Amino acid sequence: MGPYQPKLRDYPLTNDGMQERRFQYHWFKKFPWLEYSEVKDSAFCFPCFLFYEIPSNNPKFVIEGFSSWKRVDNGKKCPFLQHEGGPSSHHNKNMQSWGCLRNPIQHIDRLINAQTSQQLLENRLRLKTSIIAVKWLAKQACAFRGHDESVNSRNRGNFIELIKHSAEYSKEIAQVVLENAPSYAKYTSSDIQKELLNILANKVRNKIHRELGDGKFCILVDEALDESDKEQMAIILRYVDCDGYIRERFFEVVNVMETTAVTLKKEICNVLARYDLLVENIRGQGYDGASNMRGAWNGLQALFLKDCPYAYYIHCFAHQLQLALVAASNDVPDVWLFFSTLGSIVNVLTSSAKRLSELKSVWEVEIIDLIASGEVQTGTGANQIHTLQRPGATRWSSHFRSVSRLLDLFSVVRKVLGKLVECGPNNSIRGEAKGACESMISFKFVFILHLLNKVLGMSDLLCQALQVKSQDILNAVHLVSTTKKLLQRLRDNGWETFIENVVLFCEKNEIDMPDMKARHMKGRGRSCQQNDYITVEHYYHYDIFNTVIDFQLMELNNRFTEQTLELLTLSSALNPIDAFKSFKIEDICSLAERFYPEDFTKIELQALRRQLECFEIDIHSLQEFQNITSLSELCRRLVETRKSQIYFLLDRLIRLMLTLPMENEFLSDCMVIYIEREIADNIDSDAIVDEFSFLKNRRTQLRQ
Repeated sequence: MGPYQPKLRDYPLTNDGMQERRFQYHWFKKFPWLEYSEVKDSAFCFPCFLFYEIPSNNPKFVIEGFSSWKRVDNGKKCPFLQHEGGPSSHHNKNMQSWGCLRNPIQHIDRLINAQTSQQLLENRLRLKTSIIAVKWLAKQACAFRGHDESVNSRNRGNFIELIKHSAEYSKEIAQVVLENAPSYAKYTSSDIQKELLNILANKVRNKIHRELGDGKFCILVDEALDESDKEQMAIILRYVDCDGYIRERFFEVVNVMETTAVTLKKEICNVLARYDLLVENIRGQGYDGASNMRGAWNGLQALFLKDCPYAYYIHCFAHQLQLALVAASNDVPDVWLFFSTLGSIVNVLTSSAKRLSELKSVWEVEIIDLIASGEVQTGTGANQIHTLQRPGATRWSSHFRSVSRLLDLFSVVRKVLGKLVECGPNNSIRGEAKGACESMISFKFVFILHLLNKVLGMSDLLCQALQVKSQDILNAVHLVSTTKKLLQRLRDNGWETFIENVVLFCEKNEIDMPDMKARHMKGRGRSCQQNDYITVEHYYHYDIFNTVIDFQLMELNNRFTEQTLELLTLSSALNPIDAFKSFKIEDICSLAERFYPEDFTKIELQALRRQLECFEIDIHSLQEFQNITSLSELCRRLVETRKSQIYFLLDRLIRLMLTLPMENEFLSDCMVIYIEREIADNIDSDAIVDEFSFLKNRRTQLRQ
């Protein structure tokens, strides 16, 4: 229990005579009893408000609120000092009462139920045993509860079994836990487990907050459905610590009832506010966006940019870009249906070892025939036997490989499915094989197969380049532009060549071609019910070919805007690889001036240029700065050599660049301990015992 002391970016201005003045945050440190009302823009005395009985020296601090900021720093006439008064003032008596209230050990119920020091040690040992069990289970991501936790159960659940295990190796623990513990203080109930877990998780989060301090940070957000079909949003903080190391700390999991941008922003801001993290300090945003929430993520970027215009969105290079591109293509219903059919084909042929072996055998025979006819060339590494690949949601370039392999194995897959239709082991397999075979020999399936092979193939090089651990930002930026140009060229001038290749493939594999000049029928309705008249060729050209490419371009443009590409291009001037060959003072100064005006004043920008001129000489003359291969390594080297104190503005800019993502309560508490186990390991059990004792009144004494 304590006063409300918000840390605002700017407190409201108040007219006070000829000048406008405002409340100052540093007053809280000088007068710890002070609290501030944002609604009234006034200061109050917290202990006098709690224990107010008779009028104090200054009733404004209790009832009306004080807002005459002009006189605060006026020496002995300071209203805060006058309110405090002498040793026997009402304020100081209220301070003593507040001190007693904060010390639960002095509460009358504790004094009446005071226990011996031996009992206190036993209570703490019992609770510590539960804490150790909670910490271990959370770190190992194990379930806590059991189906039957009764005394006669042979398996009472992981939590209690772990306590029993500890008791087997320590007589002291055995004498104070489970059946040897008082019935009112066993510390094994699910509520106690959740309380301990929450304390431990909050200590981890608070340690992360202390590690971050008042520094700038980036938010990385992703979502997923849990087993109960609830939308869970994970929040990760990315920042650079005081030693120059990049940290990506898992912070919270939030259950979101709605997946609108407004709701997501509200939940994220609530989490940040709970731990006194300012939205104004956000300098980057990163979202996967390869899900059905892609539109919400795009809206969320814009909302945060309104509050903090320097919270730049950068496509997180660790995220699989191709998954986002495939998700964009799936907005075309026919493409979604294609991937559904592709999954069925792969499932029919790869779910059985016997069918998989048959597929490889037929493929081997076909390769031999092709070599004999001279249609393919031989050589080292050529004509390798491979099989179909399932389009997974997390594997690198898996969708492109699935499409390209089916295209390579088309005739082989068709033969194997045909055999299964005729002599499959049961009706179910024969039926699945027939459905898959009929789907894959339709012209629409073949058309989309070729289209996705072409489109995803163009973006595949970019997708793989972004996954490289040692990232060359400038080359990645150029690849983005190149990929966009290739897709646009395919859309503008590639139709004729593309449809010719599809027609040749259909003729080779004896697939029925529709009359491209005929009228396209939507669904199975009558032609008289259609108001528009479009040909089959128009449908495939504009409704599928152009639309799929447009979605790809739109997704790339959303993820790599002109502003983002300029930011990445300028940031490449800080890249230390190859002896700082990309180092350009003008670009670095432009980076700070254009993208971080809030973090650098005009005077600091001039000083930054001078620091860069000195640093350019240092990097070639000092051995410590040779053979540095990444920006994060440069940041650490500046700290290690204490050059960060000399080139403090450069250090600030590097930290801002590294912040960019280039390089349920029980569930949340479990995950933060499991993921941030390095921090959890260093949290003392005694500290958890002390905080546990303060949560509410306990029947057993845990502290002196």
